[in-house]
Amino acid sequence: MSTTAGDVRHDVTLLDDTVIHFFAEGTLDHAHRVLGAREHTAPDGQTGTYFAVWAPNALGVSVVGDFNGWQRDRHPLRVHGGSGIWEGFIPGIGHGTPYKYHIAGPTRGYRVDKTDPYGYHAEVAPKTASIVWNMDYTWGDTEWRAQQARGNVLNKPMSIYEVHLGSWLRVPEDGNRSMTYREIAPRLAEYAVQTGFTHVELMPVMEHPFYGSWGYQICGYFAATSRYGTPQDLMFLIDTLHQAGVGVILDWVPSHFPTDAHGLSYFDGTHLYEHEDPKRGFQPDWQSYVFNYGRNEVQNFLRSNAVFWLEMFHADGLRVDAVASMLYNDFSRKEGEWIPNKYGGRENLEAVDFLRRFNEGVYRDHPHAVTIAEDSTAWPMVSRPPYLGGLGFGMKWDMGWMHDTLKYFALDPIHRTFHHQKVTFRMMYAFSENYVLAISHDEVVHGKASLIGKMAGDHWQRRANLRLLLGYQWAQSGKKLLFMGCEIGQWKEWNHDSSLDWHLLQHAEHLGIQRWITDLNTLYRTTASLHELDCEPTGFEWVDCNDAKQSVVSFLRYGKDRRDPTLVVCNFTPVPRPAYGIGVPDSERWEEVLNSDDVIYGGSGWGKRGTAVAEPVELHGRPCSISLDLPPLSILYLRPVLRPDADLIAEASDPAAAPLIVG
Repeated sequence: MSTTAGDVRHDVTLLDDTVIHFFAEGTLDHAHRVLGAREHTAPDGQTGTYFAVWAPNALGVSVVGDFNGWQRDRHPLRVHGGSGIWEGFIPGIGHGTPYKYHIAGPTRGYRVDKTDPYGYHAEVAPKTASIVWNMDYTWGDTEWRAQQARGNVLNKPMSIYEVHLGSWLRVPEDGNRSMTYREIAPRLAEYAVQTGFTHVELMPVMEHPFYGSWGYQICGYFAATSRYGTPQDLMFLIDTLHQAGVGVILDWVPSHFPTDAHGLSYFDGTHLYEHEDPKRGFQPDWQSYVFNYGRNEVQNFLRSNAVFWLEMFHADGLRVDAVASMLYNDFSRKEGEWIPNKYGGRENLEAVDFLRRFNEGVYRDHPHAVTIAEDSTAWPMVSRPPYLGGLGFGMKWDMGWMHDTLKYFALDPIHRTFHHQKVTFRMMYAFSENYVLAISHDEVVHGKASLIGKMAGDHWQRRANLRLLLGYQWAQSGKKLLFMGCEIGQWKEWNHDSSLDWHLLQHAEHLGIQRWITDLNTLYRTTASLHELDCEPTGFEWVDCNDAKQSVVSFLRYGKDRRDPTLVVCNFTPVPRPAYGIGVPDSERWEEVLNSDDVIYGGSGWGKRGTAVAEPVELHGRPCSISLDLPPLSILYLRPVLRPDADLIAEASDPAAAPLIVG
């Protein structure tokens, strides 16, 4: 890093008429390649850094930093024509140089130092300066990316492990600090592989001033948070996961941003990135600002940011946070606190346009990535293409399934007979979208209890209920997401200031829950009928969804060829059901491949793995039937005859297998 800066030069530019035109009309989806701070060599060979920042209403903009003693007027930028972009080239400074933009606003006395909206790196909080940063990195995930280019993600297994990097695993011998990106990389990759997850979803890793926001209040949209290392360190983490065969989805927050003075708010002395009217520009739930999606330059900023994480960090997808708050002008607002659209409706038309253009851009430039909407509303066609009138997402979280299912499992089993529809209703809409069944961090914080703590009954019944819940989630149509700690039956709510309770794996009952999720993932990944038609109605068929009296459901999952189905039977009560009849397709034998009541998972062992012989007795509208002994609070997976990959499940279920303890 050089600390000797020459005078700012205004004869060096990365802008041209085409770039300015695209920026003004909102079609510059790679704005990060020209705006921000870029190490550059001038035509005469002089090296330094080129700065460009959009601040159309500012009276003056300059670059400040250690290199000029933070003198406000030492390195002024000059506006490029009528673009509103201030630019300048400062010789002699480069990689590693901290800087900010000093902005003089249009109102008297408004002078403020701002971090770079397009800055690639930032100081470690609570410091807030941006840092000039070279993003070079040598990737080793060529094989992974080539593999992802083959096939449709909707037809592939997707089992997502949601992770908060600051609290997955800490270092108690070093002040209980969080691990760095590079420290966590091999441990997280190994754990994801051992437990069978196909993807890891990282809660927001973009720079955020308040750690307690978990990354959902972002100030540095283009900067990987420095809490855990450099941008290259995050690249190393993603590269390590890819080389281990694990995909990476990043949480992304284009819905709102914090009010911190050094960030995007009131950027050039006006409401530039946010709406001026608080009825449109302020989100009361999170005390944050709402982006003005009707401004082309703001759309450039956000769409470029999405492409940036897919392009520069090789992310395999983006999970878009709080889509519901974007779609409706009256989200969390009372009468009189919101402004209707131009037609008098509550829909945010500019946000809808942004989401469609965002998805179109992602799938155009990165066709094998996936975008996932966290949306709790009934907005139609969220995961359908814009040319059909949809929003263009690849998938959508099934929030209705999550709420119904968790309410059901909180009930004492004696009452479940009266609420049977909570575990059957989702099939009325299950294929209206491409769904992800998600149990996320939001369900295990703020007094909601841990996942196992939500279950009804004594400790044994809670563990059995948890295994049944997870088994039902994995058996349902749709992709899967589970928040860290749920897979080991952690009793405590998630706390972002402490590590997961890995010590619980010293106890057989918690190790059993972890083995259960491992075996579920193994079966899910190796069984076409459990993932190929996750988003197609032909992949699911009820056997019996009407036995509310005994709280039993049974269904079949099919793959594309429909020749090798999986039969799933759930008993949602602690009462064993001996000789329970199930109608099946014409088949001689059905092999039990998974049983959540197996002793290796902490179950009672009431049901034994074996083979059920089909009899020519018509039941449930099918030509044959089998008789099963249903264990208490259990789920059974069965398949026709014995297949070679059943050995994989038996091997994964070996009671002698080493516990998957990280650390």
